[in-house]
Amino acid sequence: MSRIQQLTPAVVNKIAAGEVIERPASVVKEMLENSVDALATRIEVEVAAGGSELIRITDDGEGIHPDDALLTISSHATSKIRSAEDLFSVHTMGFRGEALASIAEVSQFSLRSRQAENPRGFELEVNGGQLSEPKPCGCPVGTTIEVRNLFCNTPVRRKFLKTPATEMGHITEQFTRIALANSRLHLSLRHNRKVIYDLPATEKMIDRLELFYGAELAEKLIWVESEQEGVRLWGYVAHPSQNKSTAKGQYLFLNGRWIQDRSLNHALREAYRGLLMVGRYPITFLFLEVPAESVDVNVHPTKSEVRFRDSQILYRQLLSTLRKKFLSVDLDGRLNVAGEGPREEAAAPTPEVRAEAQRDLVAWAGEQVAAWKPTESTGSWELPPRSIPLSAADIEERESGASETPAADFPAGEMQTRQDAAHHDFHAGERPRAMQVHDCYLVVETEEGIAVIDQHALHERIMYEHLRGRVLADDVESQRLLLPETIELSAGEAGLLLENAELLGQFGLGIEGFGGGTVLLTRYPVMLSRANLRQLILDVVDQLSGSGEKPTRRDLIDELLHMMSCKAAIKAGHRLSPEEIDSLLEQRHLVDDAHHCPHGRPTALVLSRAQLDRQFGRLG
Repeated sequence: MSRIQQLTPAVVNKIAAGEVIERPASVVKEMLENSVDALATRIEVEVAAGGSELIRITDDGEGIHPDDALLTISSHATSKIRSAEDLFSVHTMGFRGEALASIAEVSQFSLRSRQAENPRGFELEVNGGQLSEPKPCGCPVGTTIEVRNLFCNTPVRRKFLKTPATEMGHITEQFTRIALANSRLHLSLRHNRKVIYDLPATEKMIDRLELFYGAELAEKLIWVESEQEGVRLWGYVAHPSQNKSTAKGQYLFLNGRWIQDRSLNHALREAYRGLLMVGRYPITFLFLEVPAESVDVNVHPTKSEVRFRDSQILYRQLLSTLRKKFLSVDLDGRLNVAGEGPREEAAAPTPEVRAEAQRDLVAWAGEQVAAWKPTESTGSWELPPRSIPLSAADIEERESGASETPAADFPAGEMQTRQDAAHHDFHAGERPRAMQVHDCYLVVETEEGIAVIDQHALHERIMYEHLRGRVLADDVESQRLLLPETIELSAGEAGLLLENAELLGQFGLGIEGFGGGTVLLTRYPVMLSRANLRQLILDVVDQLSGSGEKPTRRDLIDELLHMMSCKAAIKAGHRLSPEEIDSLLEQRHLVDDAHHCPHGRPTALVLSRAQLDRQFGRLG
């Protein structure tokens, strides 16, 4: 039986590194926070190969005393707290005293620092935990830390690093959080000697937001501010028309520290309830200033989770501040020109646009119907055979019946979703008697009774099946732009798009880099010719980055198919001509799962003749 023994400092530091240093972005976060605590006014960050080869951070802060040189890379050595009681009134970004020790244990680490009152500084080097004695050196006031070959002595950790573009995206996000919380700091970020950001110090938070996210979003930001019981809330929230498909556009800072808190995130959702479509999230940049003794930041090694003494007070303050603000400002949507219209809530199109859209839809529908033919045996219409074999995943899905979506369970006496009733009532040669109501629903007579069809949901399913077949056959028609459209993103978002450029090419989207956070859209799918292309790319970015874990290729394809088919489909509020209605209904039985849209919503509700007779008292 093995005996208990004390672990060596090297093993302890490696264990700590596993908690604190997850990836290069973790190194950048810890060192930036140290620079902020050192009262720096200028911080320069330089990265190579996504941080795996080099991370260098230089600041003009207070510097480190030569006598403290060895303590900088010692475990649990810090200048920020003295006793356990200090943990309940932390006023600095860092306080654990383990970050530099952990970093130095798993990299080739060097530190140079000088205080203003000393004529010269010192230099300290650590190679994978092997310390060299500090020596004097000449250097400017402040501190420079270099981290080379991160995880050089823990190859398993290094093997799990993602591509340089992905790791750089995480670094950019950490840089962004520090930059937003400290607008009075001059900050710069370089990757592979290329300037990504050079942010001058500013007294106006809005100026920094505009540099990061562009003038279009900055113009739609709403200032909010309140103070209650010693708690100050201030910052910007976006107009409901500016939203995202994930919660990654929500930035919440507590005493200058970026945090995540479920209760406060719930308050944000409640404040925007009724102003956003289901599945959309607001964009916010909010700052909370609370007494240090009323919050515990010693919850998690990353310090992003906190514990409030009374979270309900903050919840109520956040919710009431936003709701009162929304009542006092104009939240009506505005008609945007040049293809910048909103998603679902678009204003009614002009007669000219409507007529052109009707002609296009009828022409497109005619082409699709012409491509299908009735079978000789049954006379029913079927999709033509695929030009390539089904994938293994498709075969497995079909054999298992996974593609069948269960019908909704409605109470007796109400409209019920039917998977097959209305589906099989439309045969070739019939002209179903249909009418459009509220420019949204189609009411159709069936053999069983009547069906009420959601025009957007049905067309979305048709477009989904059409696009899916084209993608599987690698046959998506695309149109090249005469002048590529430039789209400004964050460096991380641009890197994510370029990393998936090949996949997006299968959907007819041509993406090329243009430097920094700018990408070029060179071509787009013909079926999305009327879509807002810039917003399309922004939504694609949201889809690609929508999960904390890297999604599989199949998941990405499915998510993009859902999004693009939704954007290509006719919308609620679009008046259809009789020809369009007929074309839409004729295609209903030519696609798989026509009873549900790709998101699982029913495309039709059926009210039987028996139910009608019972409601009108015809059954005695």
